[in-house]
Amino acid sequence: MKEVIAVVRINMMNQTKQALTDCGIDAFFAHEAHGRGKGFVNPQILEGAQQGYEEAASLLGEKGKLYPKRMISAVVEDSQVGCVVETIINTNQTGMPGDGKVFVVPISDAVRVRTGEVGVKSIS
Repeated sequence: MKEVIAVVRINMMNQTKQALTDCGIDAFFAHEAHGRGKGFVNPQILEGAQQGYEEAASLLGEKGKLYPKRMISAVVEDSQVGCVVETIINTNQTGMPGDGKVFVVPISDAVRVRTGEVGVKSIS
């Protein structure tokens, strides 16, 4: 089992939900998130702002702000990971900064609380 975690633009959430459902993934979580990529901020200016230099803080302006995003999390069987990742990329890729990120994390076990089923049975 793997957990696929994706951070996507807010305005792409409905298309992403539909695409995941079309891929056979009906169970997932979506959370509100805020963040930014490292390409949005000059690290030297950010460091100066963190050290308290007002000039550096004023240069950050809008570039230092966190942008609203959606974080999607789905625990899937190993055989479904490729479809999920490809679906998320195909749905969200515009070629512009801020398209998002996808992370794949191993899951050692899972238990369905209602029935006590464990492993892959708990997520099917």
